[in-house]
Amino acid sequence: MQRRSVAMAAFLALSVATFPQVHAQSKSAANVLRVVPMSNLTVLDPIWTTAYVTQSHGYMIYDTLFGTDAKGAIRPQMVDKWSASPDQKVWTFTLRDGLEFHDGNPVTSEDVIASLTRWSSRDTMGGMMARFLDAYEVVDTKTFRIKFKESFGLTLEALGKQISPCFIMPKRIAATPGTEQIKEHIGSGPHIFVADEFKPGSKVVYRKNPKYQPRSEPPSGTAGGKNVYVDRVEWVVIRDPQTQLSALLANEVDMVTSPASEQYSTIRTTPPLNLVDMQPEGYQYSLRMNFLYPPFDNVQIRRAAMLAIGQEQVLRTQVASLGMYRWCKSLFPCGTTYESDHTGSFRGIANPDAARKLLTQAGYKGEPVVLLRPTDLPTLSKAPLVVKQQLEQAGFVVDMQSIDWQTLVARRARKDPPSQGGWNAFVTAAVAADNANPITMVMMNATGAKGWFGWQDDPDLEKIKLEFVKARNDAERREAAERAQLRAIDQVTHVTLGQFNAPSAVRSNVKGFVPAGATVYWNIRKN
Repeated sequence: MQRRSVAMAAFLALSVATFPQVHAQSKSAANVLRVVPMSNLTVLDPIWTTAYVTQSHGYMIYDTLFGTDAKGAIRPQMVDKWSASPDQKVWTFTLRDGLEFHDGNPVTSEDVIASLTRWSSRDTMGGMMARFLDAYEVVDTKTFRIKFKESFGLTLEALGKQISPCFIMPKRIAATPGTEQIKEHIGSGPHIFVADEFKPGSKVVYRKNPKYQPRSEPPSGTAGGKNVYVDRVEWVVIRDPQTQLSALLANEVDMVTSPASEQYSTIRTTPPLNLVDMQPEGYQYSLRMNFLYPPFDNVQIRRAAMLAIGQEQVLRTQVASLGMYRWCKSLFPCGTTYESDHTGSFRGIANPDAARKLLTQAGYKGEPVVLLRPTDLPTLSKAPLVVKQQLEQAGFVVDMQSIDWQTLVARRARKDPPSQGGWNAFVTAAVAADNANPITMVMMNATGAKGWFGWQDDPDLEKIKLEFVKARNDAERREAAERAQLRAIDQVTHVTLGQFNAPSAVRSNVKGFVPAGATVYWNIRKN
């Protein structure tokens, strides 16, 4: 015990000597929450990208029509009341009083409709809803209608989903095409983005919105009252995991959103630090491939890659901490509604011999696989190393390129050939709620050029998804989900790499975290 204390003292001394840019908090900083985000924030448009750090930014400054509570129920947020026609083709919504954008303008029905239009041009579930859409209609300043050509049974689920939600923006901003990033960042949410203090790669600042009127219900998931108890939230970008932990130990920051998994044991046993799991259902790792260029434009070669990769090796290396990961071959996360063991040829166990044989049969010509690896995201940085090794053992030539996460986020959106700045594959992670069904899972968006990064075009999968939406009962919906899974595995939309938990590290004087499918910062107090 004494030896451990000496080692810890040395560690703290080193942190002070090597980390001068962040200073210990004073009493005057008691109302400032300082957070190390999961990665640098460079893309500020939460509709343009699905990156979680940008989504967290979205939840800071925007609000949503509905939210999802901790039990998975859809609850009103900006909406006061709503009704649906008996055939569920016409939905009428009225906004609650007191909704105001940060520029002082009231939130109107026109703002909502413009936001819904832009969101549905990018989002998987929003795009599905748009297929059923007949028209949006302004009834009055606070009331609007959504009219469908045929009943869309997931209307509230679409409007209230936690991951990649429809954030409501002013009409003039939401008029920006979904293919372009917005230039202004004004919402009606509980925090205000302080644009003149934004320093990409260093700091992001938000201040409390004094005019925000939270709902009266207790906070639950992304629903209920979004009460803000600190005057200011600062995201402090620190790329090195050890330096992140040093800053937390020295009281220079209050929270590290995504500590390295090998630090969990230290955090658990070092007062005054705690682990807080804000996504208790966990995450899934996945390998996504680019369908536009060789070698993964060939389904046989994608199948060979799927055979080559084993979950256990990836999880053991990336997560390391026992009890924090689980093997799961279902594309829909284990423990969720549509989990299924019917996975066709997919086992989640590496079989390099079978992969090598299929690769030869498919006529692989040795094209290098450009595999992108994020260097500054501890929860993702090691998995690509294992994937590279496993692909090479099966006969692939792999060109792994290490870049920071925000550069990866921008690069994966490019459709250039891999040899000209594009890519062939990358590893990503999604919260369980994101992959809970065929409509929310972005990697089952098989609409080609309009789909998610990788741009798979599979009308058969899209047809199954429509059948999922039109299902008349739970049994039909479950059967459609299983068919969607089998089709996705057959065509290799992606390779699931298992499940894991990634708790945040926080100081013990910080309380009030709200578990949700997304990382949210309301209801937090500093003592």
